[in-house]
Amino acid sequence: MKIHNFNAGPAILPESVLRKAADAINDFNNSGLSILEISHRGKDFQAVVDEAVSLVRSLAGLSEEYKVLFLQGGASTQFSMIPLNLLDANETAGYVNTGTWAKKAQKEAKLYGGVIELASSENLNYSFIPKKFLFLIV
Repeated sequence: MKIHNFNAGPAILPESVLRKAADAINDFNNSGLSILEISHRGKDFQAVVDEAVSLVRSLAGLSEEYKVLFLQGGASTQFSMIPLNLLDANETAGYVNTGTWAKKAQKEAKLYGGVIELASSENLNYSFIPKKFLFLIV
Protein backbone atom coordinates (compact mmCIF):
# COMPACT_ATOMS: atom_id res chain seq x y z
CA MET A 1 0.00 0.00 0.00
CA LYS A 2 1.34 3.43 -0.97
CA ILE A 3 1.82 5.87 1.89
CA HIS A 4 0.18 9.27 1.34
CA ASN A 5 1.63 12.54 2.55
CA PHE A 6 -1.06 15.03 3.57
CA ASN A 7 1.41 17.56 5.01
CA ALA A 8 2.33 20.91 3.54
CA GLY A 9 5.26 20.82 1.14
CA PRO A 10 6.13 17.97 -1.22
CA ALA A 11 3.23 16.05 -2.71
CA ILE A 12 2.69 12.44 -3.79
CA LEU A 13 3.61 11.86 -7.43
CA PRO A 14 2.16 9.25 -9.78
CA GLU A 15 4.35 6.17 -10.26
CA SER A 16 4.79 6.99 -13.97
CA VAL A 17 6.26 10.41 -13.07
CA LEU A 18 8.64 8.86 -10.55
CA ARG A 19 9.84 6.34 -13.15
CA LYS A 20 10.41 9.05 -15.78
CA ALA A 21 12.32 11.19 -13.26
CA ALA A 22 14.45 8.20 -12.20
CA ASP A 23 15.26 7.45 -15.84
CA ALA A 24 16.28 11.09 -16.43
CA ILE A 25 18.57 10.97 -13.42
CA ASN A 26 20.30 7.87 -14.78
CA ASP A 27 20.43 8.82 -18.49
CA PHE A 28 18.63 11.88 -19.86
CA ASN A 29 17.40 11.44 -23.47
CA ASN A 30 20.01 8.75 -24.14
CA SER A 31 22.75 11.36 -23.74
CA GLY A 32 24.84 9.24 -21.38
CA LEU A 33 24.47 12.00 -18.79
CA SER A 34 21.99 12.61 -16.00
CA ILE A 35 19.67 15.60 -16.26
CA LEU A 36 21.56 16.73 -13.14
CA GLU A 37 24.82 16.70 -15.14
CA ILE A 38 23.86 18.38 -18.43
CA SER A 39 24.54 22.06 -19.02
CA HIS A 40 21.78 24.41 -17.96
CA ARG A 41 22.73 26.42 -21.06
CA GLY A 42 22.47 23.47 -23.46
CA LYS A 43 19.70 22.74 -25.97
CA ASP A 44 18.60 19.57 -24.11
CA PHE A 45 17.95 21.47 -20.90
CA GLN A 46 16.42 24.45 -22.72
CA ALA A 47 13.88 22.04 -24.21
CA VAL A 48 12.92 20.97 -20.66
CA VAL A 49 12.48 24.60 -19.59
CA ASP A 50 10.49 25.48 -22.72
CA GLU A 51 8.15 22.53 -22.16
CA ALA A 52 7.70 23.46 -18.48
CA VAL A 53 6.86 27.07 -19.39
CA SER A 54 4.42 25.89 -22.04
CA LEU A 55 2.67 23.54 -19.61
CA VAL A 56 2.39 26.27 -16.93
CA ARG A 57 0.97 28.69 -19.51
CA SER A 58 -1.56 26.07 -20.61
CA LEU A 59 -2.60 25.10 -17.08
CA ALA A 60 -2.91 28.71 -15.88
CA GLY A 61 -4.30 30.12 -19.13
CA LEU A 62 -1.43 32.62 -19.41
CA SER A 63 -0.79 34.50 -22.63
CA GLU A 64 2.67 35.44 -23.93
CA GLU A 65 2.38 38.88 -22.34
CA TYR A 66 3.12 37.26 -18.96
CA LYS A 67 6.49 35.92 -17.81
CA VAL A 68 6.68 32.53 -16.11
CA LEU A 69 9.20 32.51 -13.25
CA PHE A 70 10.57 29.37 -11.64
CA LEU A 71 11.85 30.55 -8.28
CA GLN A 72 13.82 28.49 -5.77
CA GLY A 73 12.54 27.83 -2.29
CA GLY A 74 9.34 27.07 -0.46
CA ALA A 75 6.44 29.32 0.42
CA SER A 76 8.36 31.36 2.98
CA THR A 77 11.13 32.05 0.46
CA GLN A 78 8.52 33.21 -2.06
CA PHE A 79 7.35 35.84 0.43
CA SER A 80 10.58 37.68 -0.38
CA MET A 81 11.25 36.42 -3.92
CA ILE A 82 7.95 37.67 -5.36
CA PRO A 83 8.28 41.31 -4.22
CA LEU A 84 12.04 41.23 -4.88
CA ASN A 85 11.38 40.30 -8.51
CA LEU A 86 8.13 42.18 -9.14
CA LEU A 87 7.99 45.22 -6.83
CA ASP A 88 10.04 48.40 -7.16
CA ALA A 89 10.82 50.45 -4.06
CA ASN A 90 8.42 53.19 -5.20
CA GLU A 91 5.53 50.79 -5.92
CA THR A 92 2.83 49.34 -3.68
CA ALA A 93 1.49 45.78 -3.54
CA GLY A 94 -1.98 44.89 -2.25
CA TYR A 95 -2.46 41.97 0.16
CA VAL A 96 -5.53 40.25 1.59
CA ASN A 97 -4.74 39.30 5.19
CA THR A 98 -6.06 35.75 5.61
CA GLY A 99 -3.91 34.72 8.57
CA THR A 100 -0.42 33.89 9.74
CA TRP A 101 1.09 33.22 6.32
CA ALA A 102 -0.43 36.31 4.72
CA LYS A 103 0.94 38.46 7.57
CA LYS A 104 4.40 36.97 7.01
CA ALA A 105 4.15 37.71 3.29
CA GLN A 106 3.15 41.32 3.97
CA LYS A 107 6.01 41.79 6.44
CA GLU A 108 8.56 40.49 3.94
CA ALA A 109 7.14 42.57 1.05
CA LYS A 110 7.57 45.76 3.11
CA LEU A 111 11.34 45.27 2.78
CA TYR A 112 11.08 45.82 -1.00
CA GLY A 113 8.30 48.37 -1.49
CA GLY A 114 5.00 49.64 -0.20
CA VAL A 115 2.28 47.33 1.11
CA ILE A 116 -1.42 48.02 1.51
CA GLU A 117 -3.79 45.64 3.25
CA LEU A 118 -6.83 45.41 0.98
CA ALA A 119 -8.93 43.34 3.37
CA SER A 120 -8.64 41.33 6.58
CA SER A 121 -10.77 39.21 8.86
CA GLU A 122 -8.22 39.33 11.69
CA ASN A 123 -10.75 40.99 13.99
CA LEU A 124 -12.89 37.82 13.73
CA ASN A 125 -9.99 35.36 14.12
CA TYR A 126 -9.70 34.86 10.33
CA SER A 127 -13.03 33.07 10.22
CA PHE A 128 -13.85 34.25 6.68
CA ILE A 129 -12.42 35.84 3.54
CA PRO A 130 -14.25 38.94 2.33
CA LYS A 131 -16.33 37.81 -0.69
CA LYS A 132 -15.14 40.59 -2.95
CA PHE A 133 -11.57 39.22 -2.64
CA LEU A 134 -12.23 35.53 -3.25
CA PHE A 135 -11.26 35.97 -6.92
CA LEU A 136 -7.69 36.85 -5.85
CA ILE A 137 -7.02 33.44 -4.34
CA VAL A 138 -5.64 31.00 -6.87
